[in-house]
Amino acid sequence: MKLPLLLSLAATCCTAAFAQQDVQKKFQRQLIMAEDGDTITFPAGRHTLLSTLSLEGKKQITLRGEGMDRTILSFAGQQEGAEGLQVSNAQQITIADMTVQDTKGDGIKTMHVNGITFRNVKTEWTGKPGADNGAYGLYPVQCENVLIDSCTAIGASDAGIYVGQSTRIVVKNSLARHNVAGIEIENSTYAEVFHNECTENTGGILVFDLPDLIVKKGGHVKVYNNNIHHNNYPNFAPKGNIVAQVPQGTGVMVLATGNVAVYGNRIHYNNSIGTAVISYFMTEKPVKDSTYVPYPAAVQIFDNDYRRDKVKFQGKGRMGLMFRFKLRFGRNVPHIIYDGILNDDWTDESGRYRDEYRICIRNNNNVSFANIDAGNNFRNISRSMALHDCTLPLTGPSREADNNIAL
Repeated sequence: MKLPLLLSLAATCCTAAFAQQDVQKKFQRQLIMAEDGDTITFPAGRHTLLSTLSLEGKKQITLRGEGMDRTILSFAGQQEGAEGLQVSNAQQITIADMTVQDTKGDGIKTMHVNGITFRNVKTEWTGKPGADNGAYGLYPVQCENVLIDSCTAIGASDAGIYVGQSTRIVVKNSLARHNVAGIEIENSTYAEVFHNECTENTGGILVFDLPDLIVKKGGHVKVYNNNIHHNNYPNFAPKGNIVAQVPQGTGVMVLATGNVAVYGNRIHYNNSIGTAVISYFMTEKPVKDSTYVPYPAAVQIFDNDYRRDKVKFQGKGRMGLMFRFKLRFGRNVPHIIYDGILNDDWTDESGRYRDEYRICIRNNNNVSFANIDAGNNFRNISRSMALHDCTLPLTGPSREADNNIAL
């Protein structure tokens, strides 16, 4: 009786494998054969795929499923390629109404695309969040005119929604959960991040400029009207990644970039830092890129609502030791922390930043603050916001973005 059963199982296994290969070939053939202006529809159901699906050199293509959680492209057991879906060297591409799941590397990567829209798309890793998960969920890099609307990103070991080295960006109405970074805008310009929910990540929203990248300088970023709460998940990034240094319990972090406005957000119960404004020096990594500016400047934080539990700083590692033995805030960790490391080239005769470089903090609800004076071994920690009571012109990415993105 056992032999027929084994034969039956083998036949079922082979049939399933051939079916997977057929689906893989069918979808990839559609992408290759697509003509400019086409819409490719992925039917409802769970489709098991073994290698990256790629689209290259096309214009005005729509890749559409039949709904988030109805059309699922599952890459569990992926054998070839890193990404689930990859789009490159293209124009006016829309990806909508589908879930990309359990990819070996990044969920959906788009590179060198002018006009990329993600709408109602989910990327997720379905197991317990861990370092083996892919780095990024939605991952446009070196793109122009990026719109991410009503999407969900779960379980990325770097950032759930990551926009890097790109310009004219809108991220709105989306959910990021159980990632190391919920939403990250890196070395990118003219970005608006609004009406999103970031929760149960290690850090909610990060705005970074990092060295050694092709696009050197970001900025002109607005982060407003977001719900950034309970981002206290333990950091599970692989060792060596820059986000591995983000403390568990971070709401918003602005690192070494300029012209950033953080306003109108609910920044609640992120139990290490509500908002941090820091230089790259806080990473304790060497700066070898001579063109890189490691200081934040022209950052303004206003009209936000802050709350946190009365708990000690939650982050670990060297950052945790700094809070424990140098800063000693105990359970009264300030909502806003500025490292206070200044670029001497931007200061006036009094040693303070000239107006165009100031860090401005005004009209936040239920807020506390500390300048931790990290450049002087934390000798003159100040909780006074008086030096930061100012406003800056609100540089407007939206008008430029609106001309290019169908909001």
